[in-house]
Amino acid sequence: MLKSLCLAFTTYSRIPVPRVEWTEKNLRWCICFFPLIGAVLGAVEFLWMWLSQMLALPALLRGAVAAALPLLLTGGIHLDGFCDTVDALSSHQSRERRLEILKDPNAGAFAVIFLGVWLLLYFAAWFCVESTAGLWAAGLAFILSRSLSGLALTNWVQARKNGMLRTVSDAAKKKTVNIVMMVYIIICIVLLPLLSGWRGALVIAVNALALLWYRLMSYSKFGGVTGDLAGCFLSLAELGSMLILAITEALL
Repeated sequence: MLKSLCLAFTTYSRIPVPRVEWTEKNLRWCICFFPLIGAVLGAVEFLWMWLSQMLALPALLRGAVAAALPLLLTGGIHLDGFCDTVDALSSHQSRERRLEILKDPNAGAFAVIFLGVWLLLYFAAWFCVESTAGLWAAGLAFILSRSLSGLALTNWVQARKNGMLRTVSDAAKKKTVNIVMMVYIIICIVLLPLLSGWRGALVIAVNALALLWYRLMSYSKFGGVTGDLAGCFLSLAELGSMLILAITEALL
């Protein structure tokens, strides 16, 4: 279990943990710990926002660092999937060609353009959110999106016969993963409205809509899910959560 925990953090983040061997046995429970990375991101964001307010730092700096922290702590692995997905969808090619584009390490023009849009909106959203209720919702959104992604990983059709996502999915104890992911999801669904009121409920709705789009897009355009598509889902779910929190911040 501890090796699976370490493997989850070394695979999906840059948070320092002991290195372990990439084996099927160690991968067995790996995805169960994926949402804990979101919990760490939420805690770091909460700490940074508290510290920046205590030091009376400029709101511009506070928002910029808050937007950068998830990218620095994850190594940008999910945003990389977002860029690859944008390039593939923008190609308007066949399903086989779109899957090839997902594997291409080069970034196309559409990836660069939409990455810039994503970063601009994400920064603006963090710039606006400063209430305690908003920060609780933002932190829980990191956990919820990863829990939904883990649930999709173990239950949805894989677009490829090989690849990192397929390897993790095949090695996972699917029944256990499903139960653990549902526990995470239920906890988030309970805590979001409890700690953030109707704004928390909106975050749940945004993540549900992102998951629905993820399912429809991945099946219709790629024939199933891949690691890059999962990263795109996480990027859009987190951006949508922050945007809805930023928009509603002014209504408090």
